[in-house]
Amino acid sequence: MNRQHGIDQIRAAAEPWDFIIIGGGATGLGTAVDAAARGHRTLLVERDDFAKGTSSRSTKLLHGGVRYLKQGNLSLVYDALRERSLACRNAPHLAGELGFVIPAYSWREKAFYGVGMEVYDRMSGKLSLGRSRWLSREETFKRLPTLRDNGVRGGILYYDGQFDDARFAVNLAQTAVEKGAVLLNYVEAAGLVVENGRVAGTRLRDRENGNEFEVRAKCVINATGVFCDAVRAMETPGARPILVASQGTHLVLPREFLTGNDALMVPKTADGRVLFALPWHDKVVVGTTDIPVNSISPEPRPLREEYDFLMEHAAKYLNQAPRPSDVLSMFSGLRPLVSPGEGKKTAAISRDHTILVSDGGMVTVTGGKWTTYRKMADDVVNKAAETAGLDRRECPTRDLRLHGWTEKPGIANGKISPVYGSDTPALRELAREMPQGEEPLHPRLSTLKAEVVWAARKEMARTVEDVLARRTRSLLLDARASMEAAPETARLLAEELNRDDKWREDQVRQYRALAEGYLPDDAS
Repeated sequence: MNRQHGIDQIRAAAEPWDFIIIGGGATGLGTAVDAAARGHRTLLVERDDFAKGTSSRSTKLLHGGVRYLKQGNLSLVYDALRERSLACRNAPHLAGELGFVIPAYSWREKAFYGVGMEVYDRMSGKLSLGRSRWLSREETFKRLPTLRDNGVRGGILYYDGQFDDARFAVNLAQTAVEKGAVLLNYVEAAGLVVENGRVAGTRLRDRENGNEFEVRAKCVINATGVFCDAVRAMETPGARPILVASQGTHLVLPREFLTGNDALMVPKTADGRVLFALPWHDKVVVGTTDIPVNSISPEPRPLREEYDFLMEHAAKYLNQAPRPSDVLSMFSGLRPLVSPGEGKKTAAISRDHTILVSDGGMVTVTGGKWTTYRKMADDVVNKAAETAGLDRRECPTRDLRLHGWTEKPGIANGKISPVYGSDTPALRELAREMPQGEEPLHPRLSTLKAEVVWAARKEMARTVEDVLARRTRSLLLDARASMEAAPETARLLAEELNRDDKWREDQVRQYRALAEGYLPDDAS
C-alpha cells in the first residue's frame, strides 16, 4: 500500500467511482474487499488510521455469542458461527480456535451450560472449531490452574475463535488494494456532494497537508460505525439519530494471572455481561463492560467504575488479585448499537447490523460486530449496487484468502511474529539488511526495529501511534514500555517518511499523552 500512489489515482480518475466508502474500520474495510473483488471501482477514505476506533479495541474474539443464544437471537448466532470459521480459514495467521472453560458452581449450572454448549455445537455444524464437553473438577483446574476455588464443582469446555483485530484490519486493507481498490488513511469526508437531491460524491480533505478535492461516485457508503449519525447529518441536517453507543473496557495483565492455554468465561456478571479472561500475545485480556455513553469520542477512556468492576471480578475468579501496578494497559471501545427505542439496556440490544438508504441514495451500514464483518459487507455491496443501478455480481469472499495467508501459520519464525504470515520472509530480509533491524524496539516488547520501517513502507503507517497501537500491539500489551519506545519509533519513522526533528518531537509528545490514558491513575 502506498498513500501517495492512492492520492495520484484519485486525481487522475476521469469517471465517477462505483463506490466511495467512508470509514476504515472492520465494516468499511470488509466492504472495500468485497466490492473490489466483484470488480467495482472502489475508493475508501478514513479520517484517522485504519481501525483507529472500535475495530482495534475489541475483546479479540471471533465468536457466535453465547449470550445471544440465551436471548433467543438464533439467526445472529448462526451467522456468527459460520463467519467465525470462515475468518479462521481465510486468515489462519491471525485467527484460530481457542478453548474456553466455564466454571460451574453447582450440578444444575453444569447441566444448564452443558446443554447450551451442545446447541452451540449443533448450530456450528461442519464449521465447528471443536466439540464441547463436560469437565470434572480436576480437569477444570488442570485447564485453568489459576482459577480461584470458590466451590467449583466442574466446568464446561467449548471452542470459539480468537484473532488480532487491528492486524486483521491491515490485511483487509492490503487485500482490497490487491483487488484494485484505492484506500487512504488520514483523509476525511468533509462534506457530501448533492446534486438534484442525490448524493453524487464527497468533498475530501487530506489531513496531512490540508488539500481538498471533490470526488464523485455512483453510490456513497457510510460505514463509520459510531460516527454514522454525523455523516448522515451531512446530507440531512437534524436527521434523527439511529444509534446508541455502549462502551466496553478491557484490562491487560501479565500472563502469570492466567496460565495454561484456555480462556476463562463467566456467563453472567453483576451487570449482565459475559466476562472473559483470555490469553493473547502472551498476556491476559480481561473484559468486558457494557456502559451506555452519551458522547462519541475517537479516543474513549475507561471510566473509573469500569476499571473497578474488572479489577474486582478478576480478583473474584483468579487466584491472584491484580494490583494497579500489574495492569499493563487498559483500553475502551464504543459499540455502535441501533436504537430499539427508549428504556432498553445496551447489553440487551441486538448486535445485528442495519442497512439504510437515504432519500438521496447514500447507503448507511451500522451495528453488527467484527465476527460478521464479511456478511455485513456482502449485504451492503448488494444494496449499494442496487441503489446505484449497477449489475448484480456474486460475492466471492466466502473463500477469499486474505493477504498474509499461509499454509502453516501459528509458529513464530525466528524473531518474527506469526501475524505477518506470508510476509515473514520479506520482513526477515529487511531486518537483516537494516542496521540494528533485528534488535527489539524495547527490552519488554517483542517488536523488532525493522517492523517500524515495514509498517511505514508496506502498511501505510503514518504516525508513532499507528505503529505502536495497531501495526504492532505494543500500546495494548505494555503501555509503559511503548512510551519508552516512542522516541526510537519516531526516529525510524522520520527517516522512512522524510520528516524533520520537530515532527519527531511532536510525535513523541503526542504519543506519550495518548498512552498515559491507557494506564490506571493509581498505578505506581
